[in-house]
Amino acid sequence: MNAESDERDGAAATGDVIPGAGEGDPALGSRAPGFIKASRALHISWQVGVFIVGLAVVVAGIIMLPLPGPGWLVIFGGMAIWATEFVWAQLVLRWTRRKVTEAAQRALDPKVRRRNIILTVIGLVIIAVLVGIYVWKFGIVMPWKIHE
Repeated sequence: MNAESDERDGAAATGDVIPGAGEGDPALGSRAPGFIKASRALHISWQVGVFIVGLAVVVAGIIMLPLPGPGWLVIFGGMAIWATEFVWAQLVLRWTRRKVTEAAQRALDPKVRRRNIILTVIGLVIIAVLVGIYVWKFGIVMPWKIHE
């Protein structure tokens, strides 16, 4: 074994965050201020408050999904609020971030971009033909009467 692997094994055994290991995220767990963590009752109250605020934001995001508004963005904002206090939310956000990065990399692939552009153009041509047929068959009727 070399010295570098010995240092990593020692740090992993003590539970420290290893720089450069994984995604470089900070340690999982509560990010509450120290004076709140010092008192168990205060820390539980803090967690309940964070959960309620995060739940309100996530519910608002779910309501915005069928309505006009940035529903998914608000849902991820609520998850970020939860991630300040709960490990499960931090893991969900880490997984989501990884999946979004992978999808962005796939979307930037030249073959995929070319396919998406071709499909978009075909879709636009089909829509233009259908609109043209509709206008040819029924004409355009304006809601106002200019000729009077």
